[in-house]
Amino acid sequence: MHSKTRDLFIPDSGRKVIQLVLDGLGGLPDPETGRTELETANIPNLDRLASRSSLGRSLPIAPGVTPGSGPAHLALWGYEPYEIEFGRGVLEALGSDFDMQPGDLAARANFATIDADNIVHDRRAGRPPDEENVRLCQKLREGLEGKLPGVELFLLNGKEHRFTVLFRGGELGACLNDNDPQREGLELLPVVAGDTASERSAELVATFLSAAREILADEEVATGMLLRGFSGLPDLISFNDLYRASSAAIAAYPMYRGVARLVGMKVLGSPHGIEEEVQALEENYGEHDFFFLHYKPTDSAGHSGLFDEKVSALEAFDAILPRIEALEPAALILTGDHSTPCIHLEHSWHPVPTLISSKLALNKADAVFSERDCLGGDLGNFKASEMVTLAMAHASRMKKFGA
Repeated sequence: MHSKTRDLFIPDSGRKVIQLVLDGLGGLPDPETGRTELETANIPNLDRLASRSSLGRSLPIAPGVTPGSGPAHLALWGYEPYEIEFGRGVLEALGSDFDMQPGDLAARANFATIDADNIVHDRRAGRPPDEENVRLCQKLREGLEGKLPGVELFLLNGKEHRFTVLFRGGELGACLNDNDPQREGLELLPVVAGDTASERSAELVATFLSAAREILADEEVATGMLLRGFSGLPDLISFNDLYRASSAAIAAYPMYRGVARLVGMKVLGSPHGIEEEVQALEENYGEHDFFFLHYKPTDSAGHSGLFDEKVSALEAFDAILPRIEALEPAALILTGDHSTPCIHLEHSWHPVPTLISSKLALNKADAVFSERDCLGGDLGNFKASEMVTLAMAHASRMKKFGA
């Protein structure tokens, strides 16, 4: 966002904005039917909303660039991803309600099945249940006690195979590569420092990984771990200061609560599923004027290549949409952080179908909510970092620029 734009926002106007982010929303045509997931789903409420909204496609990072979840969400809130350096670790730590401090080093971790030759056989260790995650983390805590002198070690439990590792002790540089080769059947990568400030960190992580392998040696499945997204706390202007707003975030997954907390949003609890998320929105609607609500199932199905499951996830969200509309925000955004087409199995570079509903929308009465209809919408293709400004304009929360 340009620094001059900040002066244009009108604070405390009473005109509320809701941003609904369906993770991995965008898709591509199924080879058998020629229809995308959105075009296949029975989504009468989304189609009705699209017919009276401004439509377009948001570009998370840049043409042809596939976004990670963290940078993609920052872009949705007006932060330029290329200007902010951080990894997944800080988001996972903040999402776990951990109070990170300057100088801390965090990484996202997966329990994994790794053999004696450091070959990765299962990057998710069979997706253990959450209670097994608790047991394994506790086993590591007890076994690692005293193994890292001069450093505090924190292991934050997550879901299934996921957890967070955090080191505290002096200024720990975060310029480290992942040890995750990203594919099974490949050897673990050595963690090396990318600058002199991170050399101590690289030695520390190597000691930690070696000790952890010894502790997990008697396990049948979770015999090692993958570390990704080493990072410390970045210095950011808060969302509330950028937009003169009081913002709140609602998300079931810790990582998305973490990225919201990173920009200064108030995180409303730890809901389980869309029903609890919408309930939190309803119960707190009078307390804030900007709400971010995250929906994960669309992305999970995309990564698994389950076309019908992604269609069902879209239909489930469609069914609860009228409760959100009933709150009557001045502007309602519905978008995704990125596209996760089922035929691709991963995040993709494709622009994301987006709608902004307001009394000032230039609507097309016969439009439905799909990639193709958004392609021809009045918003056109626009940078995701412009989305909140567009929504604030739709909500009449911006002053005129110049005389």
